[in-house]
Amino acid sequence: MSRSDSPARKKRLAIVDDEPDILELVAIHTGRAGFDTSTYATAADFLASLESVVPDLLVLDLMLPDANGLDLCKRLRKEQRTARLPVIMLTALGEEADRIVGLEIGADDYVSKPFSPRELVARIKAVLRRSEEPPGEGGDAGLIRVGDALVVDASRFVATVGGEDAGLTSTEFRILAILAAHPGRVFTREQILEKLWGNEKAVLDRTVDVHIRHIREKLGSASSMVKNVRGVGYKIEH
Repeated sequence: MSRSDSPARKKRLAIVDDEPDILELVAIHTGRAGFDTSTYATAADFLASLESVVPDLLVLDLMLPDANGLDLCKRLRKEQRTARLPVIMLTALGEEADRIVGLEIGADDYVSKPFSPRELVARIKAVLRRSEEPPGEGGDAGLIRVGDALVVDASRFVATVGGEDAGLTSTEFRILAILAAHPGRVFTREQILEKLWGNEKAVLDRTVDVHIRHIREKLGSASSMVKNVRGVGYKIEH
């Protein structure tokens, strides 16, 4: 068999939850869906596993015996190897505030407990698909240069300022790519959310504001190009 004919590598999933029944249930259904799934009952066990391999996606319970899931997600976003790791949070039905905070600090989606394994598998596939598709309209996977310093590379999901990787998360990068593809055009928060997630879930407008703030912080000297149009939305100008 030639290299081009070899089967594609299975996507690696990590499931972190302290309930054995949930770990078993998710492992069975994701395995049937063709994923290579590893399960962890504690944050410490999962963090130890990162020394050898970073999964393609993490399903993370917020309430763990040794850590808060939100704190763990925030830690992952700060480390280079895991900054772009897609994360789906598992939350209790009444934890709306935690879901909002989780999305604001970089989680890609959430599923409320109790959940349907079929729904979770569908969400996993959707998040992986979004993380792999070139952002921007028309699927253009080229370079977008904004001013003298900022380069948005849709093929690699990397934004650089002066040649240095800005370290944007997947969601932050997508927002920047949307704005950079149309310099001068103002996008409302609703339009940005629609392009990011469509009808897959309802997200509060203020999550966009938080993502924009993070983008500006990471862009450094290029942050002034991301402008707020009061009462409307955001645009890029240079």
